Amino acid sequence: MKLTLADLEACFEGVIPSIISTADADGLPNISYLSHVAVVDDRHVALSNQFFAKTAANIRLNPHAMLLLVDARNSAQYRLELVFAHTLEAGPLFEHIALQIDASSAQVGMAGIMKLRNLDVFRVVSIEPIPSQVQTAEPQMPKRNRLAGAARIAEAIAAETDADGIIDAMLEGLRTEFGFEHSLLLQLYEERNQLITIGSMGYVPSGIGSEIPVDEGVIGAAAAGGHLVKLSDMSRIRRFGAAVRGSSADENRTRAIPLPGMPEAMSQIAVPLVAAGSVRGVLFLESRDRIAFTSDDEAALSMIARQAAMALALSEKLSLETEPQRTVPAQPSTSEKTVQVVHHRFDDSVFIDGDYVIKGVAGRLLASMLEQHQQSGRLEFTNREIRLDTALKLPDFKDNLETRLLLLRRRLDEKRLPIRLTRLGRGRIGLFVEGQLRFSKDVL
Repeated sequence: MKLTLADLEACFEGVIPSIISTADADGLPNISYLSHVAVVDDRHVALSNQFFAKTAANIRLNPHAMLLLVDARNSAQYRLELVFAHTLEAGPLFEHIALQIDASSAQVGMAGIMKLRNLDVFRVVSIEPIPSQVQTAEPQMPKRNRLAGAARIAEAIAAETDADGIIDAMLEGLRTEFGFEHSLLLQLYEERNQLITIGSMGYVPSGIGSEIPVDEGVIGAAAAGGHLVKLSDMSRIRRFGAAVRGSSADENRTRAIPLPGMPEAMSQIAVPLVAAGSVRGVLFLESRDRIAFTSDDEAALSMIARQAAMALALSEKLSLETEPQRTVPAQPSTSEKTVQVVHHRFDDSVFIDGDYVIKGVAGRLLASMLEQHQQSGRLEFTNREIRLDTALKLPDFKDNLETRLLLLRRRLDEKRLPIRLTRLGRGRIGLFVEGQLRFSKDVL
């Protein structure tokens, strides 16, 4: 059977470095290791050109080369005869590989150093398996019907009308349909140039409210570039922060919630949520297995992420409407217990009974509702009036109010605090205070 590039998928995951052999005009050979080899189409591959001046010079003198690829699943080796075709210095493929290199470089503390200069594209003349002296196992490529699973997840997302349901349908669907046990959804907040976790599956604590700057790691790279970023073998990369678990005391001191992660993760993938041409957030998954995410997974996750992005954008618009009937009326508390809340206005952080809750716009929203409750006993609010309240100074662009309120609700629930927010229906929020509120704010 004639081999094709599609048969060698596991060779292009970057787990085992590839080797290229070139020769100069006099026939003197040169061997170089390659960090990235990518499939362009069924007849071409692209090789990253970062530091190898001798290899690049040889190719210009003699366009013929040999490439050694290794299957990361069973160590089978393949020899490809290549002929240089052209160089890429821009375009979707170039940007995708550049993002991969930037993300992996940042993980080892070399951000901005291993910059991709260009991609050399080669035509594949032949593919030849190299006989092994020992028996190699057949690669165990999982048989998955990702298209059918993606369709079911998309259908579940489409059935939801609010951000809670959309996020839960996506993350739960990825668990039940694809077996991906650990996932995060992060919303992009452009006014802070940060991504904030609003959905979590498989992590304890969940990390709801954790932040990561745009451009940092695979998540930040996916948001900054608007392209999927994947790492298939984390044993080659020093992982920063994945094993950090913050205690409540740490949160109270730093006013920062640590991003959850698996210290033993071997594979990571970050998929941007794109709607109307703009990145709205990032779907992040990780696994203990090497090469956990295949090209079929990439395609399916990209479709699901775009469906979720559109659904969340629509739910934001629908939240402007207010249901005339309240599904569950908010009720005042009968408890005599005192609930102490402090709002620090310099960063809009909120502490409840000494525990850090949230900061930023979400903290400002919570402080506003609590202040109104203390002044008038108010327990119900609408998205529309919140948006019209100029004192809140909501961002003018893509305020993401619905997801900010979702973040706030989930953070309060996870902390099991005596203050909760409930959804009373479309565009309506209920405030519950289990006790007698004592709200104060510091002086700027």
